[in-house]
Amino acid sequence: MRVSFFQPRKREQKMARKHLLSDLAGPKSHAGSAEDVSAQESITPQYAPRGAIGAVSRSIELLKSQSLIELDPDRIDAPAVTDRLDEDGEQFEEFARNIRENGQQVPILVRPHPTIEGRYQIAYGRRRLRAVKAAGLQIKAAVRTLTDDELVLAQGQENSARQDLSFIERALYAAELEANGFQRSVIMGALAVDKSNLSRLIQAATQLPADVIRGIGAAPKTGRDRWGELATRLGSDGAVDKAREVLSDGAVKALPSDERFARVFEAAAPKKVKKNKVQAEVWQAEDGVKAARFRQDKRTLTLMIDNKAAPEFGDYLMSVLPEIYASFKKTKQ
Repeated sequence: MRVSFFQPRKREQKMARKHLLSDLAGPKSHAGSAEDVSAQESITPQYAPRGAIGAVSRSIELLKSQSLIELDPDRIDAPAVTDRLDEDGEQFEEFARNIRENGQQVPILVRPHPTIEGRYQIAYGRRRLRAVKAAGLQIKAAVRTLTDDELVLAQGQENSARQDLSFIERALYAAELEANGFQRSVIMGALAVDKSNLSRLIQAATQLPADVIRGIGAAPKTGRDRWGELATRLGSDGAVDKAREVLSDGAVKALPSDERFARVFEAAAPKKVKKNKVQAEVWQAEDGVKAARFRQDKRTLTLMIDNKAAPEFGDYLMSVLPEIYASFKKTKQ
């Protein structure tokens, strides 16, 4: 069976987010605090440039629109569900080097920790947080009071705008949000997908062992079809153990994630079973001439006439074959 997963079109993404955010906003006559309004604005879609440029532009507007604070990175925790897999070391080192040389140009978004006083949880900007922490600097952050649902929506809006989450990151994020009790309507808004596409994303993640996914990583060049085929391959006996064995190899761990995927994909391929060929036997006539060879299995009898040892015997046999068959039928009556 071949598993196929589908990603939503851009228009479906926009409509799904628009309807969900409208529902979450509630009646327009309801007046909340300034802090609540600020939190709602953080997850309301705007008509602005899309892609990485649009995301950076919105973050710069965030710098202009409100005061930021500098925080000790050690006071900031991850939320219950994170949206990204750990990226390859080389890619992160390049990003971190840019932060060290040029400083943090774009703020992160955090909320006060819901259960621990004096600490915060990050909504988006985990790479920036990690890079700034590695550089030994304080991090610029916007602090907003967000509910769990609003945090997920803010996180999803930022990543949907950047469009740089890989297929499997989106799938794993959706599955983990649902496992942590988030309603599907919220997850649909965070990922900007409709019901059917959300189901396919969750199915993609749940059909694969989570440790195998994390061992492979984001695999940004690997699309839904290849992940679907891997899910099928891992359904074979012993295939998951082979995948884990490959991923435990230190040399494989050092490879980029797309190459780790390729190694696991190859290891999980079903092995072709070689059929033992039945050896042909020689048929020898009473005069000693080895006129033919034959091979027989459950389905066929293959007869090979040696035209060199018995010239014209093949032609003769074919000419009398109808008589031979008619005689055979009589024996069955």
